[in-house]
Amino acid sequence: MKLYYAATSPFVRKCLVSAHELGLREHIELTPATAHPVNRDRALVAQNPLGQIPTLITAEGAALYDSRVICEYLNALGDGRLIPPSGPNSGPGPTRWTVLGEQALADGVMDAAILTRYETAVRPEGLRWNDWIVGQLDKVHCGLAQIERRAPHLGNRVDIGTISIACALGYLDFRFASLAWRGQQLATAAWFERFAKRDSMAATRPPAN
Repeated sequence: MKLYYAATSPFVRKCLVSAHELGLREHIELTPATAHPVNRDRALVAQNPLGQIPTLITAEGAALYDSRVICEYLNALGDGRLIPPSGPNSGPGPTRWTVLGEQALADGVMDAAILTRYETAVRPEGLRWNDWIVGQLDKVHCGLAQIERRAPHLGNRVDIGTISIACALGYLDFRFASLAWRGQQLATAAWFERFAKRDSMAATRPPAN
């Protein structure tokens, strides 16, 4: 398999953490790509018309995107433990909808953070819209507040919900350290300190700024 990636993308990290946890990382070749909103990477566009990362090329040559689809594929290829199955006999533990809901929440935080990053680092300074930045960061803060309410119940779970939350928090540390989210989200900070020590998280940590 081949993954079009950038080491700084939290969505790429989510896929790679999942691959590590499922024992599939050694089967994935990493191909650098640039998912720029204006200067589109034509080698990437040839595989994914949206020009987004991550994009996974399967062993059969199919292109899969976005991160949710890729993680679903990896989960099916592996032992299936990251996403609870549907149905009345799915077993103990969190339900499928809890886990997928947490993934959606964390993905929303990452989306808002990346849009803020584009606005401040990609858009020309004279065209930047401060109200847009404020609005996106409000999504981040509201998302963090919801994660804080859920944090006492995350426990030692390792699934697509907790992986997504951890990757969102890691991205905030990487690109938005000034938010100092730990000062408000104490339960989340305690949980993340433990989760971030996992081998899969250490192996996928973004490069230093």
